[in-house]
Amino acid sequence: MEIKEAQERVDVWINTTGVCYFSELTNMVILSEEVGELARIMARKYGDQSFKKSDEVSDMADEMADILWVLMCLANQTGIDLTEALENNFKKKDLRDHLRHKSNPKLK
Repeated sequence: MEIKEAQERVDVWINTTGVCYFSELTNMVILSEEVGELARIMARKYGDQSFKKSDEVSDMADEMADILWVLMCLANQTGIDLTEALENNFKKKDLRDHLRHKSNPKLK
């Protein structure tokens, strides 16, 4: 699925099944919550924290999809085409970072 199609599918779902979008501020808070849920899994799986009983059924892929979903909601609400935004971000990184990481001794 292309990003544009995903944004369109989120919009259809929100406007039919979901009834309407939450406010932009509410979605921003939800996005923060979802990132926190992913961080919790990462801290336990790759960091020093151990899993609690309630964490044992965590699904990292589902948490990442939740983040992507809410991000697409925010993009739809604010009129941002994420395909175009990502293309522009690649261009920015190509100009700014084309030598930066290759010359970083920490990455060798």
